[in-house]
Amino acid sequence: MKPTLFVLAAGMGSRYGGLKQLDGLGPGGETIMDYSIFDAVRGGFGKVVFVIRHTFEQDFREKIIQKYENVIPVELVFQELDSLPPGFTLNPGRVKPWGTNHAVLMGKDVIKEPFAVINADDFYGRESFKILADYLLQSDGKKNDYCMIGYRIGNTLSESGAVARGICQTDADGFLTSVVERTHIERIDGNVEYKDDNDVFVKVDENTPVSMNMWGFTPDYFEYSEEIFKDFLKRNKDNITSEFFIPWVVNTLIQNKTARVKVLDTPSKWFGVTYAEDRPAVVNKINRLIEQGEYPAKLF
Repeated sequence: MKPTLFVLAAGMGSRYGGLKQLDGLGPGGETIMDYSIFDAVRGGFGKVVFVIRHTFEQDFREKIIQKYENVIPVELVFQELDSLPPGFTLNPGRVKPWGTNHAVLMGKDVIKEPFAVINADDFYGRESFKILADYLLQSDGKKNDYCMIGYRIGNTLSESGAVARGICQTDADGFLTSVVERTHIERIDGNVEYKDDNDVFVKVDENTPVSMNMWGFTPDYFEYSEEIFKDFLKRNKDNITSEFFIPWVVNTLIQNKTARVKVLDTPSKWFGVTYAEDRPAVVNKINRLIEQGEYPAKLF
């Protein structure tokens, strides 16, 4: 069975301002997400599920989904603050979304096959989708055997400022041992450096794998996530800003030896609109890829 692509599109771009997912960057007004869907289809994915918020459903259906109607089957699921397991109620002071792994949980009723998770506003590159689809095709019927596309950190930086990345540690066989979120990474005098917990800059090798939130899971991941989320809610019932992130859940499953995660190297260069100033460079990069024959001028 072909794997499913699960696209996290419920977030608003706070630093960029506005709904990044609907910003046309290609020559025909294509969004970054359009390129992801195009790459996913040719890479071997068989269905797309978007998680969004109800507030922009109509906009999303009109501007995004209608493009894919004759290309690949599409489903929508919704992430809202009150989407909680039975027995839990929303703290009235809570306004912050619950985070990426809460968004993933919204897919549990519609995804029954191996699936990939990506951000809507990241350009991942053709090779990454093919590598991920090939791994997931072999995962059908398996459990507890996940994967992650590991980008080389030097291929993921912004020229407009510091970025946050999940820096990965792996064992001798290429399986993930931990993901540590570093919130300030930039290139300084030609070197990639991050700020550690004491605000001290630490150099890191160009090829160090980082997570760009491009994961591969089998459906058992939903069951584990729900149980871990219940525990998270109990422990954070008075913390109205706590977030339930994918790397946190993955780390938990690795540490308690429930699952393992293969880190798959990709030569793809990530890019995205982290800052408004990034936008012209992204438009130029897309145009260059079209000139090189990687993408047609009109995708759909």
